[in-house]
Amino acid sequence: MMLTNQVRVEAIAEYLPEQSIPENEQYVFAYHVKIHNEGTQTAQLVSRHWIMTNGDERTQELRGMGVIGVQPYIKPGETYQYSSGTVLDTVVGTMQGSYQMQAEDGTLFNAVIPAFSLAVPNQLH
Repeated sequence: MMLTNQVRVEAIAEYLPEQSIPENEQYVFAYHVKIHNEGTQTAQLVSRHWIMTNGDERTQELRGMGVIGVQPYIKPGETYQYSSGTVLDTVVGTMQGSYQMQAEDGTLFNAVIPAFSLAVPNQLH
């Protein structure tokens, strides 16, 4: 568990076989994120930075404002949850990254998103 400025991020992924096309090397995953504000100040999620690594160790980075079209404020003791998705060209991979957050006192900080696995069930790589 990693805690950055009293913000803790948890993420898990699930394989979506009904949206994947293995013969075209398209493996679709949903990921579910929980952002816990365990601090004493409200924090706004300003932007995101994702690093996705496929099974061949190729990385792709994604940066953008907010998440799923919003820049949520997370009050002390609250948890913000959302789900999104990504596509890999291998049966396994990982995602990790950070959220740029702004505390109500104006302090900017990065909340670390610990690495989590993307894996098609019952596959060896």
